[in-house]
Amino acid sequence: MKIYIGADHAGYEMKEVLKKYLADLGHQVEDKGAFKYDPEDDYPDFVIPTAQAVANDPKNSRHSTPLGVQGIIIGGSGQGEAMCANRVRGVRSAVYYGGSLEIVELSRKHNNANILSLGARFIDDELAKKAVKLWLETGFDGGRHEQRIAKMDQ
Repeated sequence: MKIYIGADHAGYEMKEVLKKYLADLGHQVEDKGAFKYDPEDDYPDFVIPTAQAVANDPKNSRHSTPLGVQGIIIGGSGQGEAMCANRVRGVRSAVYYGGSLEIVELSRKHNNANILSLGARFIDDELAKKAVKLWLETGFDGGRHEQRIAKMDQ
């Protein structure tokens, strides 16, 4: 599976850990930055290119294949990053910053989320790996949820 990944300074270290983890799982990972730790950087500079890559990869899009291209974005809370990503047409970004992993699972089953936004200040690397693995392995239920997504895409 192809996975685009991006993070600001708050998520930089977790991004580097997840890149290796994802590659070890056999995924193709494309890093959209940050490429170095810079406490003055701004998350839109990395989130927007990540979201655009997910939305604009027709060959691998989640719409065309059940396990198509995905994105992972990482920031302090994951909230601003998800808000930014969700401004890109075709993106459905879900936030996870701890607590029950069921929210990660439901973001796929019911919302067919194609980007997972992680809050690095609230979860450690091991929990992030668990969340990412579950998210990638969970499929979309379809059915009544398909019309909801179609309405969002209009």
